Formats: sequence, C-alpha cells, structure tokens
Amino acid sequence: SSFNCRGKLGFPMEETFDVVDRSDKVIGRASREQVRRDGLLHRSAHLLVFDGSGRVLLQKRSMGKDRFPGRWDSSVSGHVDSGEGYDQCIVREAMEEIGIILEETPERLFKIDACQETDQEFTWVYRTDSEGPFAPDEEEISEIGWFTGDEVSHLVKTDPESVSPSFALVWSKLLSRR
Repeated sequence: SSFNCRGKLGFPMEETFDVVDRSDKVIGRASREQVRRDGLLHRSAHLLVFDGSGRVLLQKRSMGKDRFPGRWDSSVSGHVDSGEGYDQCIVREAMEEIGIILEETPERLFKIDACQETDQEFTWVYRTDSEGPFAPDEEEISEIGWFTGDEVSHLVKTDPESVSPSFALVWSKLLSRR
C-alpha cells in the first residue's frame, strides 16, 4: 500500500543508502538521488534463483524503472538500505520483489567491487534453489522466466542490450568460477 512509502506530510520517503569508500567501509549516508547524481559508492545485493533442473529465474525490469527498464536482470536485485547489511537486504528483497521467504541467508557466491557496470555499487551475489510459487512486484518487474545457462549466455553474448549491465557482469563472474 502507498501508506508505507509516505512520510508525515504525504511526501514520498526518500530512500537513504550508506555511502562507502573504495574498501566498502561506510563513510556516510545519502539519498538515492544524491548517490546517482554524484556517482557515490554504495551497496547492492543480487540473488540467483535456480530450479531443480538447473535453470535460473530472471526478472524483466518494468518499464517504469529509472535504470535499464525492460531489460532482463538477476532473479532479485536491490540496494542495501542505510544501516542494513547485505544479508538482511537480500532476504528483504527476495520477499519484496518475487515473494519468496528465505528462512536463512542464501549461499554467498562472490562479491563484485563497485564499478561502472554495477552503477558504483559493491555487490554481493547470492544463490538459492526454489521452484516458487513466485509473486513478482508488478511495479518493479514486468515478467519473470526460467532460462537454461546456455540460453542466458546466448542472450548476454548476442543481445547485450536486452540485459542489465550489472547482470551481464554477474553472469560472466558466475561462469568464470565454474
């Protein structure tokens, strides 16, 4: 409901993120808008959801998103809120974005340093296994779909404009670990 995201006078509450230094230590806080405008280093988390046959669930970002609308992305991805840890963030985002309840922190795969592809975000990437059911947040996500690893690799290679730059980086790092 819209009640949750409104402040005292009915103004939307601005998201606040921790600002970090090059070694991912918190050095301050800033609004989403300020972080974007000034290219400040901040944090995000991505989750890759796999099914029993090894396919990965991807979400297509809604056309209302300010960054990379209409592109395929990790199963779940989101900014770490100010005062929140990566692990808390991914559990919250999994619930908010696709409606799955993670009883515990999913497996941590690897961390990506802040760079252009991640929009200056230090990013922890997690994985979990789930067959759903999923309840995608329609404001954030236009569709979800299962893809084989080969299908994802083909998409990233032949149609890079169809995936978010951060997901393309996540996928390449995942493949390089295998």
